[in-house]
Amino acid sequence: MTKLRLGVNIDHVATVRNARGGALPDPLRAALLAEAAGADGITAHLREDRRHIRDADIEALMAGLRVPLNFEMAATEEMQAIALRHGPHAVCIVPERREERTTEGGLDVAADEARLADFIAPLREAGARVSMFIGHEPAQIEASHRIGAAVVELHTGRYCDLMAEGNEDAATVELAALKRAAAHAHQLGLEVHAGHGISYDTVSAIAAFPQVEELNIGHFLIGEAIFRGLGPAIEEMRRRMDAARALAGAG
Repeated sequence: MTKLRLGVNIDHVATVRNARGGALPDPLRAALLAEAAGADGITAHLREDRRHIRDADIEALMAGLRVPLNFEMAATEEMQAIALRHGPHAVCIVPERREERTTEGGLDVAADEARLADFIAPLREAGARVSMFIGHEPAQIEASHRIGAAVVELHTGRYCDLMAEGNEDAATVELAALKRAAAHAHQLGLEVHAGHGISYDTVSAIAAFPQVEELNIGHFLIGEAIFRGLGPAIEEMRRRMDAARALAGAG
């Protein structure tokens, strides 16, 4: 079983900065601390409204990081041009609505297949690994495969929310659907990632999926950093991921 990678999303360091204005806290500093704590990559979502990450942050991350940058973005011409200009290691296409607090669900690739195929073609040609952020429905996995995406990132938010609510029966059903989706995507030759809402309480079950190669975690880690520091928060997540993966491999 391959080592499970950890991508740390630093969006909400920028959220705190923007709440006050000015330059602090610096998202690049957070990204470098994450690197030192064992992150395998950094994720940043440049939203249309620039509510957290800004264009200058992407420039700074591209210049300062040693680990890969996973550039999350909506499927718009503006974002495509920015991605092509910077050439990040990976591009993750996500749904985006101005009124949402955070990404609320997966991208409907199946309903927009032709446009998305054309949209990601230049990104693929430029050498970026293109990921589609989707739910666990087979139709979305299969559409992502048909358009030429290299990766699917499964939206784990509903499972994490159900666990937080104490609805373990429904969470078990959702986890089983995610597990089937990971196996289905892997069978099609897609690399499988997972993310959204993952905490210390929910990471082990998802990390145990043998097909999942990367977890992208942000909000929880930035929140936990308030209490224990960013480095220790990431190190604890890394420990739990590795323990779950080792246990799954031993089984």
